[in-house]
Amino acid sequence: KYSRKRISLDFLDINEDTIKINKNEIEGILIDNLEDFNDYKISKLLFLRNSGIKIITLENLCENYLQRFPPEILKKEYLIKGNFNIPQKSFQSRIKRIGDVLLSILLLIITSPIILISCILIFLEDRKFFIYKQQRVGISQNIFTIYKLRTMKINSESGKPVWATKYDKRITKIGRILRKYRIDELPQLICVIRGDMSLIGPRPEREEIDKKLSEIIPHYNTRYLIRPGLSGWAQVNYPYGASVDDTRKKLSYDLFYLRNFSTWLDFLILLKTIRLVLLKKGAIPNK
Repeated sequence: KYSRKRISLDFLDINEDTIKINKNEIEGILIDNLEDFNDYKISKLLFLRNSGIKIITLENLCENYLQRFPPEILKKEYLIKGNFNIPQKSFQSRIKRIGDVLLSILLLIITSPIILISCILIFLEDRKFFIYKQQRVGISQNIFTIYKLRTMKINSESGKPVWATKYDKRITKIGRILRKYRIDELPQLICVIRGDMSLIGPRPEREEIDKKLSEIIPHYNTRYLIRPGLSGWAQVNYPYGASVDDTRKKLSYDLFYLRNFSTWLDFLILLKTIRLVLLKKGAIPNK
């Protein structure tokens, strides 16, 4: 039985001998930058494709096999041509918004006893307020107020934003439990009903951290073409982010979501989110 193997092709030296290579010896051809190919080289690639050899671009590889777009390899031309923008008045956007409001109201009603009990436990632990408000960056980089159940000690950041860690001493005893089951996120349903957030979308970041990340990570601000969400494609595919490198990798999933936005994908993310909550995964940093 013939065994497939990988071989390397130098695209700059495609010749008659190259195109006569048995197609069973090639899994496919990956092209980094198609813009570098002239008409002659394009014709050779077409010949190879017509002979049954799969030819894909780097962006196609990331989308179809990785299901994410690493921002470092995503070219501006593809970003513009690839339909990463989601019109807010489109049919799917309207359906998404209606679903957000109806489901958020239902979830608030169902979880209201849990929220109330959690508020009481937070207050009993240190006799401090139980709702935590924070400024976050939303769609079109507009600033809005996010609401969460407080899980950290008062003045834990001393005015300077700091990422959480696995054994963060700033987190209270009840706060650790609330984070584990993501109960602290439930008040954000108010933000969804209000229109600042969606149930599904990129997670919103603080303005101070956001500015630094936009200077370091290519295409970072692209994630604000859509409302931020309680959960998202990045949250169900990557662990809790607590560094610039984590944010870069999560952005790659956010870019995939923007490129492939659909009601079906939102439903899939919702199911994956429920699974993560039940398994108590993804709510605490690994390091």
